[in-house]
Amino acid sequence: MARARRAVPPSRTPGVRPPPSVEILDAAFHRASLVTPRGETKATRDRLRAKLKVVRSTATVLRHLRLETRRFVRTPLTDFERALIADPFGEGTLDRALRRLRRAEERIRGLAREEERTLGHTAGPEALGARVKSFYGRLASFVREVDPDLEALRAIGRYLRDRPQLESGAPTLVVAGFPNVGKSSLVARLSTARPKIADYPFTTLAISVGHADLGFDRLQVVDTPGVLGRTGRSNPAETEATTTVGKAATVVLFVIDPSDRSDHSADEQETLLARWREEFPTVPILVVETKSDLARRSNDHLKVSAVTGEGIDDLLREIRARVKPTGELPPIEESITEDGSALEGSPSRTENVESPSPARRTARRRS
Repeated sequence: MARARRAVPPSRTPGVRPPPSVEILDAAFHRASLVTPRGETKATRDRLRAKLKVVRSTATVLRHLRLETRRFVRTPLTDFERALIADPFGEGTLDRALRRLRRAEERIRGLAREEERTLGHTAGPEALGARVKSFYGRLASFVREVDPDLEALRAIGRYLRDRPQLESGAPTLVVAGFPNVGKSSLVARLSTARPKIADYPFTTLAISVGHADLGFDRLQVVDTPGVLGRTGRSNPAETEATTTVGKAATVVLFVIDPSDRSDHSADEQETLLARWREEFPTVPILVVETKSDLARRSNDHLKVSAVTGEGIDDLLREIRARVKPTGELPPIEESITEDGSALEGSPSRTENVESPSPARRTARRRS
């Protein structure tokens, strides 16, 4: 007679990822099952075993919950990152999830304390086993309640891992414009980034970053997905690009393709430029026309070609002029050599310069 095939629980169905609570509770209950209490009598060992199961399962659950939130608690998100996740996940989703997990941790700690007190007055292996089983059930319900929040945190974490982490406060050039106008080719010319380049729209689906040396600072150069300029509606990639322009840019490099290679006219591109100037009045926008080897217009926009390199040096000079250095220059005293030479016109160390007393030198070092 053929053996009956064992049914696969829904949470373990092949190809279906179980909710986070399954992984967390499996780890907690397994660790609790390994307790080996010591005691002079069986009754003492039974009670201690029950208490250890409560303590270990609780500690394991709390440790896993803290691991789930660590990415967002240790290093809080920047304003740009918060703006970036607002559209795909909803405004306030992250904060609500973190709040619910903190509340779940408090409830679980309270449950464990209450159960430890109850076990101190419980006798007999059956009664102790029933208490532990009841505790496991309540613990599991608390963890399952926050499954949606754990899923949200994991999804947000994956989303941010797929995007570059911009250094807060560092000068940032955001390269933006319509699809297929040469943004990625220009980014590759200006920085260390190596974005995917192809002759069709929406090659870039998410932001990417490279770096350029300004001589006084490192410039973050951000490549963005193309924006079609539609009012009131946009796809996720367009929203990500617009958010980057408004929240991350020190300077925006708006790229216009005047050639017939673009699917959109120069007038359409100029319309988006005018709209962004109204929406982001405090963000400097530098306009550049690409593919100068194929087409040129008579205007005051910079003309460049990522293929021939025409205009790239002029563009870099213009970028340097618009990006102010954030790095501090060393004090003048550090430029004086140790052998006593000084800047021209300054007295040498041996000419009418009072040497500080040892006490004064010590005070200076302490300050």
